[in-house]
Amino acid sequence: MRIIKLFLFAFFTLGVVPCFAGESLFFEDEPVQDGLNVFDVSKTFAEIYEKLDDVKWAGKNINVAIESLEKLNSHAHIAATDERVVLVWDDAIIANYPRPKSEDWNGFGEITTALILKLRANDAILHNASESEMYQLVVDSLMRGIDENGRYIYSRQAEITEDGRILTSAGIEGGRDARGNWRVNGIYKDSPADTAGIRAGDLIVAINGVNVAEMSDADLSAVMSGFNSGTSKIKVLSPGGARDVVLRRATIILADADVVHRSDAETGGILEIVVHKISDNAAAIVNEALAKYPDVSGIVLDLRAATGDDERAAAKLAGLFIGKKPVMRIVETAKDEVEVIPGGNAVTNAPVVVLMSNMTRGTAEAIVAAFYENERGVLVGTPTAGSARIATRINLDNGGALELLNKSIKTGSGRAIDGRGIFPIVCLSNIRSANQQNAFFLNVINNDFNAQDFNNRDDIDPDAVRRGCPVITSGADEDALSAAVAAKILTDPKVYNKLVAE
Repeated sequence: MRIIKLFLFAFFTLGVVPCFAGESLFFEDEPVQDGLNVFDVSKTFAEIYEKLDDVKWAGKNINVAIESLEKLNSHAHIAATDERVVLVWDDAIIANYPRPKSEDWNGFGEITTALILKLRANDAILHNASESEMYQLVVDSLMRGIDENGRYIYSRQAEITEDGRILTSAGIEGGRDARGNWRVNGIYKDSPADTAGIRAGDLIVAINGVNVAEMSDADLSAVMSGFNSGTSKIKVLSPGGARDVVLRRATIILADADVVHRSDAETGGILEIVVHKISDNAAAIVNEALAKYPDVSGIVLDLRAATGDDERAAAKLAGLFIGKKPVMRIVETAKDEVEVIPGGNAVTNAPVVVLMSNMTRGTAEAIVAAFYENERGVLVGTPTAGSARIATRINLDNGGALELLNKSIKTGSGRAIDGRGIFPIVCLSNIRSANQQNAFFLNVINNDFNAQDFNNRDDIDPDAVRRGCPVITSGADEDALSAAVAAKILTDPKVYNKLVAE
């Protein structure tokens, strides 16, 4: 009610002079204001609005997006009607503009830029933000008005050494706070941090079990960028609480999947397949590897850090192992479920161990579920993320992108994954030391292995399963342990058959 009164008051005072439709809010001879080129910024926001308009939002519209800019500061309140857009700071009106006509994207872009300038004048954090950080903050707020999971991702050119190799990077921009923790300021598009779902504003407090405040700048830099390889476990604090994030990266990024053949003259050996991203490229790499090594005794399919948004690519990859059986169901807003089934037959019947973790998300979770529901492999690791949504990614001309999680995924049989996840049959986090590994192997041989299946238990609390099977703190420990356990399962048919039937 207060905003409505202030809105009406603006027409009868000289405190705010309204602009008129069709006029630009900026002057050509003043392109830079508060360090921003207002015309470039307006153009970027115009593109964002136009592309967002093509996405279905279950009745939500651009008005809602503009109003969500008030999320940038608790002192700000924005009212967008069919006629006006009004910005109130506490009890004072500081902006009052005519609402652009429908599909006047340039008008929407200019009003957004004008509102940002007003907010920057009153908000020190927004005022001091770089242009990339400004886009991150503002577009995240805009998108949360119509998709709470939506976000903006900005881009950086890959660093390339003189011999042409790509230096890996966690894809995180930020710096230490007063307590020595690492505050994330921005995430680069398609980086490991982007894949892991880390966002601007998150706080990194521990890496591989060591408090960040106790780490040297050199050690911290080695995790964030450079030639170092392997797995890092990062504890992140965000508005939703604390969570453990896995960043896995090789020294040189070559493809969406890597393949290693552990040869054995008698058995054909074990084929290790590490999938980084569920894509057509990954499916092609796996298909080629299966054709090259048709006589392997077992396959380790490592999906511990896999993600993906392409359901067709997921069907291709899963179909190589399960054939023409339902892999997942896609649920869109106000639409029926769409069943996704591979188009080809399976190309291998070799035993499979599927490695999974809390960073297995998106279509990768559906693939894990397909192996389980078709009794095609043994699930080993820790519960998946329970973030089974497919993102619509919209690339922007400035090199950034919008990501909208507007489709949810179910298993091929129709069971919910999002918010629940898929649970392993063998929980790796219960095996931490060499003695425990030996005890684990002994228990398996004696048919006394405590494998548990919670996937068909609708009455089970997913958080309780996660507490009972938590992530492993050290990435190096997890890598060694998963390799040893997978090898044992695949080289002992008795053990494998017992676990598949659990």
